[in-house]
Amino acid sequence: MPPASAPAASTKPVKAEYVVTDTGNKVSRRSQLHGTQHVILGGRTVICADVCIRADLVPTRPPSSQDPSKPAKSSTSVAIGRYTYVSSGALLRPPSRPSRATYAYGPLKIGDHVFIGKDCIIEAAMIESHVWIGEGAVVGKLAILKEGCKILEGTVVPNGMVVPSGAVVGGRPGRVVGELGVGWGVGVGGEEVEGGDLRELWRSVGG
Repeated sequence: MPPASAPAASTKPVKAEYVVTDTGNKVSRRSQLHGTQHVILGGRTVICADVCIRADLVPTRPPSSQDPSKPAKSSTSVAIGRYTYVSSGALLRPPSRPSRATYAYGPLKIGDHVFIGKDCIIEAAMIESHVWIGEGAVVGKLAILKEGCKILEGTVVPNGMVVPSGAVVGGRPGRVVGELGVGWGVGVGGEEVEGGDLRELWRSVGG
C-alpha cells in the first residue's frame, strides 16, 4: 500500500498583520476601532494589536437655538498626531463628564511622537507631543499632559490633572516625583529614545 501523501500546502495568501494607509499609518488587523469616521490619524502612526479606540463616543454640540428640532452635530472624537505609537492592549476613550442625567463626551487629542505603553487606559483631554507613557498607566478624564513629560509605569494620573512640561509623574494617585534632565528625548544617529523621535520605531513595524 503506497504511503499517504502529505496534504497540499495552502496557496491562500497570508494577510499582513498591519494595514498601511495612504498616509503611512500602520493599524493592526487585531485592533478595535469603533466609530472610525470620528478618528483622525495624522500619518505614520502605529496602532498595535488589541488596542481599542472608542471613537464612537462622539462629542456633541447642543441643538441650534434657531431650530431646536435639528439634531446635535458630531465632531472628531479621537485625533492622533504623526509618529505616535499605541502599544498592544491600550484603551483610548474620549473623556466624559456628567451632563443632565447622562454623559457628555469631549475630544481626545494626542500630539506627535507620543509613546503609549501596553495596557494603558487613556481618557485625557490633551496629550501634547513627545510624551512617554509607561506600561499599565491610567490617564484620568480631562487630564492634560504637556509636551515632553513622562508618566511612569502603573501610574494613575488623576482626573483633570495638568502635568507640566519636563515633569516625571508616578504613584497611585499620580504626582510629580521628579524632573527630566537636559537632553532627555535627544537620540544619537536617529536612535529611538524616550520622549524622542519615534520614526525608527515606526519603521520597525511590519506592514
